[in-house]
Amino acid sequence: MTTTDPVNLTTALASFDDVYSPRIVARMNDYDVRIAHTKGEHVWHVHEDTDEFFLVLDGRFDVALREADGTERTVVLHRGDTFVVPKGTEHKPSSPGGSILMLEPSGTSTTGDRHDGEIPDHVDSTTGHDLA
Repeated sequence: MTTTDPVNLTTALASFDDVYSPRIVARMNDYDVRIAHTKGEHVWHVHEDTDEFFLVLDGRFDVALREADGTERTVVLHRGDTFVVPKGTEHKPSSPGGSILMLEPSGTSTTGDRHDGEIPDHVDSTTGHDLA
């Protein structure tokens, strides 16, 4: 996917309904700029070698974090909020409904390098889909 045309995120989000199934709206250097609808719970997972950047475009997006000592905390994000999950940090996104923009190295799986338990049917384990 290479384009020199602008991408309107509102139009791009309106082009699909799947949740936790990111669309790649741009690539820069070795990174994907992805957008996704969010609703329900994701799966606990970790990206061992990369941070994960989130920008909430609409609604609310929560990120539960599991610290190295096993304690958990949840970061609650609203429209316009950004958050970076540090590499190696177990995390589990959830949302009552919304949309996000993510910035990750190309080829990064949505379910991480490893994950806990079964992947829910509404979570697409993918490295992203090109925007149609």
